[in-house]
Amino acid sequence: MNRRDWIRNSALGGGMALLGGIPSLYALTPEERKKFNPRPLEKVIKLSSNENPYGPSEQVREAIKSSFDIACRYPYSYADELAEMLAKKEGVTREQIIITGGSTEALKACGITFAANGGEIIAGKPTFLAMMTYASQWGAKVKWIPVNEEMQYDMPAINDAISSKTGLVFLCNPNNPTSTLLPKDVLLEYSEAIAKKTVLFSDEAYYDFIEDPKYPSLVSMVHEGKNVVVSRTFSKVYGMAGLRIGYLVTTPKLAEKIRSRVMAYSNVPAIQGAKAALDDKEFYNFSLKKNKEAKQMICNTLDSLGLEYAPSHTNFVFFHSGKPIRELHKAMLDKGVQIGRPFPPFTDWCRISTGTLEEVQRFCDGLKEIYV
Repeated sequence: MNRRDWIRNSALGGGMALLGGIPSLYALTPEERKKFNPRPLEKVIKLSSNENPYGPSEQVREAIKSSFDIACRYPYSYADELAEMLAKKEGVTREQIIITGGSTEALKACGITFAANGGEIIAGKPTFLAMMTYASQWGAKVKWIPVNEEMQYDMPAINDAISSKTGLVFLCNPNNPTSTLLPKDVLLEYSEAIAKKTVLFSDEAYYDFIEDPKYPSLVSMVHEGKNVVVSRTFSKVYGMAGLRIGYLVTTPKLAEKIRSRVMAYSNVPAIQGAKAALDDKEFYNFSLKKNKEAKQMICNTLDSLGLEYAPSHTNFVFFHSGKPIRELHKAMLDKGVQIGRPFPPFTDWCRISTGTLEEVQRFCDGLKEIYV
């Protein structure tokens, strides 16, 4: 089976069908709009940064407002309280949780902790670049391994590329920008092998969007004391990207080493909001439901236009535009939609984030006008 067939047969298999016509944002009740805070429709809608179009939730906003009275305090003790909650959630001890200013800070801190001054990072290409770009400024070397035919990290090739210079292997799973997910057996087999040789960093920013309830997080390897660091964020499913809060889960030994490089504990409003977010199961489930609906709308449109796309396990879709992205970017801006930038070597593939259903409808309409 070639990649085109694999992509077409795999993508969102068994996906939900929307009821006749396309629901709009305004199908939400006033109570839902108050609880889930959908962003308003703008003249130019931004579907380029994988942001959640809902949130922060009402519970989170109330927690943030209440935090203003203690915003004169440094965040340390409040971060400790959040770390205790996260430790319970992840099944680890308090010392194994590191609160960070978004997961991007976590990536940067780990990049320089394990690879600055001549160390090596191995990563797939294309992938999320924050760690590698920052670490390179501190003297790290990056060894890029192209993704495989299924647009997944090539784990056998990465494992073979490890040398005595390798300080860290970066894994983004599900991967940004390709939206793909490694098969479970491949993930576990090669993660075990890699962690015996060097530190394995697993970026799980999009883990919540995986629909297989049995798909493993590499936090399970942290439980076993393996050489693994896992990053998580409140930016995506919790709708808190602008508040900048995330966390790491790792072994006590690695946590001690990383802490010397972490510059922030986030901030008091974000920390108090994150605590509320963990308790707000209604918003969490709503966010996943709406993302699935929006993603299916996008895929239905791509199917109708005969455009192939990778199976998405995230809050965005990566599709084959068949034309240079800079060209499509300009054409879509003229339709009032901002899409993702080019991701070499896939310069004729487009990353489109999910939005509110009304935003996605505008994208779908604009795309049809360009391609039909």
